[in-house]
Amino acid sequence: MKKTYKVEVDCANCAAKMEAAVKATEGVKDASLSFMTLKLKVEFEDGADAETVMKNALANCKKVEDDCEIFL
Repeated sequence: MKKTYKVEVDCANCAAKMEAAVKATEGVKDASLSFMTLKLKVEFEDGADAETVMKNALANCKKVEDDCEIFL
């Protein structure tokens, strides 16, 4: 399953950190974050609960970039 989320991030470097944090989240198969469009595209692993995975992904992002936001 794939979903797209709106994000708020201040710079391209921060976006790259967020993308890496989302990719490292359990249940995420792949992710890409575009700083230009402020969109995060996430592909979930089979059987993963998207809502739970994204809450964990947001928590991981806050660890590397505390003023970022993913609008779930």
